[in-house]
Amino acid sequence: MIRVFAINLGSTSTKWAYHEDGQAASEGAISYHTAQIEQFESPLDQREMRTADILAAMDEHGIKLDELDAFVSRGGLTEPVPGGVIEINEAMVEQAESGNWGVHPCNVGVRIAFDLVKGRKARALVVDSPATDELSNVARYSGLPGVERVAHSQALNNKAMARVYAEEQGRSFADMNFVCACLGGGISVVAFERGRMIEAPDGVDGEGCFSTNRSGGVTLGPIIRMCYSGAYTMDEMFKKINGKAGLVGYLDTVDARKVEAMIDAGDEYAAEVLDAMCYQVAKDIGGCAVALAGDVDAIIVTGGMAHSARIFEAIERRVKFIAPVVCMPGEREMESLCHNAYEALLGKQEIQQFVPST
Repeated sequence: MIRVFAINLGSTSTKWAYHEDGQAASEGAISYHTAQIEQFESPLDQREMRTADILAAMDEHGIKLDELDAFVSRGGLTEPVPGGVIEINEAMVEQAESGNWGVHPCNVGVRIAFDLVKGRKARALVVDSPATDELSNVARYSGLPGVERVAHSQALNNKAMARVYAEEQGRSFADMNFVCACLGGGISVVAFERGRMIEAPDGVDGEGCFSTNRSGGVTLGPIIRMCYSGAYTMDEMFKKINGKAGLVGYLDTVDARKVEAMIDAGDEYAAEVLDAMCYQVAKDIGGCAVALAGDVDAIIVTGGMAHSARIFEAIERRVKFIAPVVCMPGEREMESLCHNAYEALLGKQEIQQFVPST
């Protein structure tokens, strides 16, 4: 029997899943109140709390570390890596904890997986890391010498949904082209060309459309002037574009359901803000279609906000001329983590090694 345990650390939760021989055996989520999270200065400081809660959940469900064959985590923010299954090593952990490529609880998951398998038979793995970056050379030019484009996106869910759709069509993900838009806490619109993610934004550092709490790409001049105004520290500026922007900046909420309730109550400004977000998503979809030279088998809209008919239809009406638009709400991240790790252990996928570029 092959036993796989997976974790996925988000801002206020830790999702986990346990599979035996490729079949789901148990799963759950550990939730945290905002006050619990705010007592820590950095997500990295949450490691002991998160680890203890993961071990408690495992113990409650009779899952033994010594019996696992793989302990898989959502990947961390590191230098660019290829998609697929990658073994966690000390170099990956060091990069994730450095914060040089962004700060997020997913960085903590990499450390937890690495530490918990020490001295045990289980392999510590990541699958379709948020640092997945398969951009072509031409896509790396930002327009500003010295600043190279890199990708940080919701690669895990985008790729999982594209695989599922391809299977439903009786085809292979590796033989199709997709534009996928994952509408979650952040939004990332990516292009898959025959299995490779050839275009994606650096959502952590501000590329792409605005989302629930991120500004996305904004005009640089005003930002530069704000940075040198003396009114903000560097940390405050980062929080201004990632944490206090987007829907929460305009409407004081990150919850799209509350925004829709405001619209239903007659709030025209809320309606315009939400439509503006959908407009920007549609523009990014168009850009990814260009990256695929118009050869798009389907446009897949996924993530939590895809549950909203209003949001989906606002995007669909602007992009349906490109290709069929498919609504696949929610996420399949835990399933993807376990399934791909299982296939890798069977030898059906390569387990890649993380080798830092410098």
